[in-house]
Amino acid sequence: MKTTVDIPDQELADAIRFTNAKTKREAIVGAIVYFNRRMRMAELTRFGGTCPDLVTPEEVQAARRRS
Repeated sequence: MKTTVDIPDQELADAIRFTNAKTKREAIVGAIVYFNRRMRMAELTRFGGTCPDLVTPEEVQAARRRS
């Protein structure tokens, strides 16, 4: 999808530097991918501890000791 946006020069330069991108497009796409990945992980952490059927690390270690 083609879009025209006004991105501050220093922010774009930092994005290019941090992503090691060769082009502006590559830097922007990389930043969006990174942002989306972080948001998906944050979304998943909200569900932490909500499944009572999962085994805790302590239960795993206790089972290993019994074996």
